[in-house]
Amino acid sequence: MIINLKSNIGELRTFLILWITQSFSALGSAMTNFALVIWSYQQQGSALTTSLLAICSYAPYVLLSIFAGALSDRWNKKATMLLSDSFAALCTVSVLILLTTGKLQIWHLYLINTLNGLMNTVQQPASDVSISLLSPKKHYQKVSGMRSLSNSLITVLTPMLATSMLAFAGIRFVILFDLITFVTAFISLLCFVKIPQVTDGSSTVNETVLQSAKSGLRYLRDNRGILDLILFLAVINFTASIFNAALPAMILSRAGGGELALGMVNTVTGIATMFGSILVSILPPPKSRVRVICNCLLFSMSTENFILAFGKSTPIWCFGAILGWIFIPVMNANMDVLFRTKIPIEMQGRIYSARNTLQFFTIPLGYLCGGVLVDRVFEPFMAEQPAGSLWTTLFGIEKGSGAALLFLVIGILGALSCLPFRADRNIWKLEK
Repeated sequence: MIINLKSNIGELRTFLILWITQSFSALGSAMTNFALVIWSYQQQGSALTTSLLAICSYAPYVLLSIFAGALSDRWNKKATMLLSDSFAALCTVSVLILLTTGKLQIWHLYLINTLNGLMNTVQQPASDVSISLLSPKKHYQKVSGMRSLSNSLITVLTPMLATSMLAFAGIRFVILFDLITFVTAFISLLCFVKIPQVTDGSSTVNETVLQSAKSGLRYLRDNRGILDLILFLAVINFTASIFNAALPAMILSRAGGGELALGMVNTVTGIATMFGSILVSILPPPKSRVRVICNCLLFSMSTENFILAFGKSTPIWCFGAILGWIFIPVMNANMDVLFRTKIPIEMQGRIYSARNTLQFFTIPLGYLCGGVLVDRVFEPFMAEQPAGSLWTTLFGIEKGSGAALLFLVIGILGALSCLPFRADRNIWKLEK
């Protein structure tokens, strides 16, 4: 076992350096985002206001990803990642300066998130392809599990560290920590990580950007199993984005909630996904990856939303988070392996970018719908209900009860949306 461990570490040495340092940088970025969400909600008290932060990040990413992937396949992966990360750091410095001078406004964050979203369009596919280049195929499931593990740790640590720093040192210290993590990742990538170039003997090097983007879409059109799986995730992302828009509004507003409660729920979510990541890292490959993907998503959608809808205390909300997130890393890892093994590596940048456009275009729509539904539909509806009615008995009477009612709705829709794709023959053909 020790010999195998040393062999695996040797084969994944460069990936491990990249993974650890980039995860450290992602922790800093997540802490800054967490702190800014709290800051914006305290400034405006609106779910729609905070949802627009995510919308501004995802909208340019979705709209331009399909073209950026064609560029990513041509450009040097390492240089692309270095430039993208540097631009993100400059945006963070801008936020720090505006805060220090007392001039930060919500529209500044919308603009900065939009610019970051633009850079992510080329950074994300470059990063995804780099993982394939640095990892032998036999380690794909382990690598996917490790990436899920780091994401889980970030989810665990972000609210704990960010809340502590906010309480004792303020938001400026959170941003400074973010910049320290960026410098660490930048130096490691620049000096210690060598990413191989993709060798592509086809004529794609002579294609225009538009032609390359079309070739990615043609591949998905001709491989309906992968396309339908992407559309499945697009539907799930829509529901999940409504969830993400409603969660802070409910927990920050309800009795027994607040910043600490939101931090605890986010921490427990991270712990649950961490256990799921460890699980998928040590398990052998399943007989049916498609069945694992479908079952994990159905279980997630059928549990947490209903518990959040009817729960009225932090322990209950945390229990729902465990059930909703523990199997998500298992789903992600199996989907990741299907993509990496089915898609030719020389086309992965284009395909992943087309996937990003199709799979993630529902995220800004979901955040927008979630913010509008909470502020304009469900909260006003609950405010009009008389005390002692069925609705107030189930969901309460204080602010946040409308968001709780929304969780019941998305729980039903989320569970039902899994059923048609579970019966999709094209997705099941990926098993062959």
